[in-house]
Amino acid sequence: MRLKTSEFKSLFTDGLNGIAELFEKHQYELRIAGGAVRDLLSGKRPEDVDFATTATPEEMKRMFQDAGIRLINNKGEKHGTITARLHDENFEVTTLRVDVETDGRHAEVEFTTDWQKDAERRDLTINSMFLGLDGTLYDYFKGYEDLQNHKVRFVGNAEQRIQEDYLRILRYFRFYGRVALRADEHEPETLTAIRENGRGLAAISGERIWVELKKMVVGNHAAHLLELLYNLDLAQYIGLPPDGDVDEMKRVWRNASAHSPKPMTVLAALFHGPDNVDKMDLRLKVSREEKTLALFLVKHRRTLHKSDEEPDDLRPFTDFIIDSREPDSQSKVCELLKYQGEEKLLSELQRWSVPRFPVSGHDLRKMGITSGKEIGTSLQELRDIWKKSRYQMDKDELLSHVKL
Repeated sequence: MRLKTSEFKSLFTDGLNGIAELFEKHQYELRIAGGAVRDLLSGKRPEDVDFATTATPEEMKRMFQDAGIRLINNKGEKHGTITARLHDENFEVTTLRVDVETDGRHAEVEFTTDWQKDAERRDLTINSMFLGLDGTLYDYFKGYEDLQNHKVRFVGNAEQRIQEDYLRILRYFRFYGRVALRADEHEPETLTAIRENGRGLAAISGERIWVELKKMVVGNHAAHLLELLYNLDLAQYIGLPPDGDVDEMKRVWRNASAHSPKPMTVLAALFHGPDNVDKMDLRLKVSREEKTLALFLVKHRRTLHKSDEEPDDLRPFTDFIIDSREPDSQSKVCELLKYQGEEKLLSELQRWSVPRFPVSGHDLRKMGITSGKEIGTSLQELRDIWKKSRYQMDKDELLSHVKL
């Protein structure tokens, strides 16, 4: 087949046309590779476009330098990737390669000019396709058919692909969430291969695992896929508590999935307490912001909730935000409301802006209060009065309550 969509045509900027002419002039073949092909066939314009070529890194360097094209970031060169910059765009081009040796984390590669051999070493059929710059699809493992049928399959033998890089287990789940229409339509032999090789995830770096896990948790079927991690005994290898609360997680996913929860909001449901969060952080090295959100949710999910006596359901949450004085407390409370399934309150809180407390220590000093301790006590008393007024009282009204 030959692709002629507007998304495909829109890729042909001055930069790409310049690169394409250069490869053609030197008689090296250049094709779009991997995920960009999958996106284009799904009718999406890819965010990143990777290219594959029959030219070796040395041939590419010589060709680009002779044409006066700037090369940047030579870190990928030993794996065969050269990045060229033309018309303010970066183009990442990788030489076709075959794996000579793999250890489940890294691969020793050698270069080839055989497109099928390169496709063979890729993880999933839907990621193993190439697209010629004339729109011709090169599909050696029925990737397009799988994409149309919403199937996620490993290229060739699942066990072999997984043993080449154990992270592919999580990539399988991530792409399942992106491509599959229904939650539980896995090929039994694929799940068997995953279960039997899950231990290999223990040797994969936490940072690589976290990148995949985050994407999986915000994709489709996230609750099903997280439960599957437990059913296949994988949780223990990727920083999740072995006895994670799967029922709570499924409940939270039902509550939150329509409201774009942060990955940690869903995962926090698995944690029994702060110890689980610390162990996860030790394994996955999550960001400080992600860890504090997890600790916040675990600490407040049962204690900070709408009041039964209070007519204003939002008040416990707004009071908490006013008292906490942390710059991101409002976004954390929004995540808590997603966790709790409080849709109406979430919508109200997203529209609410934090009012500014109108009194300062300077105002009290002007009234003759000089002791720092007294100023602190008075400010707290005034803050409580202000909160009871639903943040309506102005400075003069509040200062009239100061006892001199």
